[in-house]
Amino acid sequence: MADLAVVFGWAPRDMDPMSLEELMRWHGHAGRRTPKQKKDT
Repeated sequence: MADLAVVFGWAPRDMDPMSLEELMRWHGHAGRRTPKQKKDT
């Protein structure tokens, strides 16, 4: 839920009524909206 709060600016009360499936769907959207970081290897 922290990633959704950061990416979309949602408070926990905004996400509380969402089902697990809906949260996971939004988690996927958040991952696509966040720039990928290169690993230092």
